[in-house]
Amino acid sequence: MLKKLLSEVGAYFLLLSKTIKKPQKSSVFGKLFMREIYDLGVNSFGLVLFTSIFFGAVVAIQMYSNFSASTFPIPNSFIGYATKVVLILEFAPTIISVILAGKVGSYIASSIGTMRVTEQIDALDIMGVNSPNFLILPKILASVIFNPLLILISIVFGIWGGYLAGIATGNWSKADYITGIQMYMPEYFIWYAIFKTAVFAFLIASIPAYFGYNVKGGSLEVGRASTQAVVWTIVCIIITNLILTQMFLS
Repeated sequence: MLKKLLSEVGAYFLLLSKTIKKPQKSSVFGKLFMREIYDLGVNSFGLVLFTSIFFGAVVAIQMYSNFSASTFPIPNSFIGYATKVVLILEFAPTIISVILAGKVGSYIASSIGTMRVTEQIDALDIMGVNSPNFLILPKILASVIFNPLLILISIVFGIWGGYLAGIATGNWSKADYITGIQMYMPEYFIWYAIFKTAVFAFLIASIPAYFGYNVKGGSLEVGRASTQAVVWTIVCIIITNLILTQMFLS
């Protein structure tokens, strides 16, 4: 088991070594990159916004419940502050990345896997094209560049979701919530969230690409590879989240 795992990790890094190289044709790469921005990023807007609004509301309600149950009186303004910090440090970069791993990761694995089983990748190799660089690098760059933007939007709409929850429940006033949002928070929290998101985005693009690129068999194996890609991507995100949190916040 360990030997197989190490072999897979080694094959993954070998594939990355072929992927992260200067594109052979910049004009073609530019078109592929813009297409991946749309497929991997823009198409995820709706899911990110919907999820962020409702989770922001849930976080705010949970903060209110916890503060109300406290033996010490805690001002309602801290609901806005706590919601903001939770969204920035953990929810937006981590939970949204896990959701994107399911949506984007399965798409990447299945699209590249289909090209493998239909021998399109073999045709690229025969023509002398660096197929990992041609197929995978645009996806990695699109994810690493665009996902942080999605996360920043997620933070904004998550905070707005908490604001709407206050209006709907009447448990805290608009003024208290806005006061909490305006409370001081270390600036590096935002940079930490962006950096963490970029790392997660790299995993979301590269791990499913590895599974799709190495598919063997037919359409059934493509489905299995997509499932494995999503599972392993989420596992790596969780482990990486622990490592980054220990490195930067401990």
